[in-house]
Amino acid sequence: MYLADRRGTTAPASAAAAPGTRPGRRAAAVPGTVLALGAVSLITDVSSEMVSAVLPLYLLTGLGLSPLGFGVLDGLNNGVGALVRLAGGHLADRGRSGHKTVAAVGYGLSALCKPLLLLAHTVPLIGAVIAVDRTGKGLRTAPRDAMISLATEPEHRGRAFGVHRAMDTAGALLGPLVAFAVLRLAGGPLLADGGEKGGYDAVFAVSGCVAALGVLVLLLFVPGRQRGERAPSPAPASLRDAFALLRLPALRRLTVCAVLLGLTTVSDSFLYLLLQRRLGLSAQWFPLLPLGTAAAFLLLAVPLGALADRIGRRRLFPAGHGLLLLAYGLLLGPVSGDAVAVCVLLLHGAFYASTDGVLAAAAADAVPEGQRGAGLALVGTGQALARFACSLAFGAAWSAAGGTTALAWSAGALALCVAGAAYVLREPRDPSEVPS
Repeated sequence: MYLADRRGTTAPASAAAAPGTRPGRRAAAVPGTVLALGAVSLITDVSSEMVSAVLPLYLLTGLGLSPLGFGVLDGLNNGVGALVRLAGGHLADRGRSGHKTVAAVGYGLSALCKPLLLLAHTVPLIGAVIAVDRTGKGLRTAPRDAMISLATEPEHRGRAFGVHRAMDTAGALLGPLVAFAVLRLAGGPLLADGGEKGGYDAVFAVSGCVAALGVLVLLLFVPGRQRGERAPSPAPASLRDAFALLRLPALRRLTVCAVLLGLTTVSDSFLYLLLQRRLGLSAQWFPLLPLGTAAAFLLLAVPLGALADRIGRRRLFPAGHGLLLLAYGLLLGPVSGDAVAVCVLLLHGAFYASTDGVLAAAAADAVPEGQRGAGLALVGTGQALARFACSLAFGAAWSAAGGTTALAWSAGALALCVAGAAYVLREPRDPSEVPS
């Protein structure tokens, strides 16, 4: 038996105690399950961000991919994962220990893809590997967030998701550093400067080993069942029943706003490419740009998650996109220099800290416990598909009119969507909007 399966979750503050806990014990604001899942995400993100930090530059300057072609591949990071995210949440709600099982399959699939990058030397093959990797991410995201929400009391969900995202972001912070170190230790200049590909192969190999460690931690230390997880149903509901959750007013409004805001959210890779060209940075320093975003996310995830618990998660979510709008404005403004770059990266990290975990916590509030995985997957799928469409549109706009013009169009659309979402996501006055 796995170590995790012998450990109970933290007891809720109210009547019934979780398996393996003492009756009457007060629930922790951040249960052990959240910390264990945070450790898994930290390790996995080190692996993922090692690859993400070097892949844009490798594809555009090494293989000569156009911005439009990169937009298609970058869209796979969101689009392919979105297509399977709903299925992952649905399957996780149905089986015994379903959330952990489906999450483990997703993490394992992504871990297997990292070594395959050693064999993929053309754009179509790399695109196929990315698609499989994002399939794994799509499978694991909703079950993982469902486990976090089920293990945590409702009044602490913002903080719990903030802690998890902070640990996840610590991995995102370490990943580019590890990639940079591996590239330097591998010797030779980067491919973008005319060098050999050996440094990139070393990054891909180390990334695969780190990803395998994350899967091992999940299997050993994450409990098999959570407080609100239901026993398997003898007659599993269909995906059509999962879509029926959109009849819940609060979930429907949240999903619509997540989609509209996702349609105007420029992908990280494009933002870093714009920043690199604005500053004229050397290719070898490009993998370090995500560190500014990750550092701000790491520092702000917990306090902004706690703030969401106090002022309302549906209020903070559109406000976070307002921070992203400020970052776009700085990139489009006449002022340049290192100070502008630092401010853009800080605002970018603050945007993630006030939207990523906050959206998951808000979605959990709007969905009954027995359908938590499917509900979270609905919101995440809508947002991911919207960002996929944005990557395609932004890549096409960049190719046609230039990166600055494409960003100006996106900023104008984002401003309208932020105003609309702030109005739509006002706190519900009707108690019937919130599921029991």
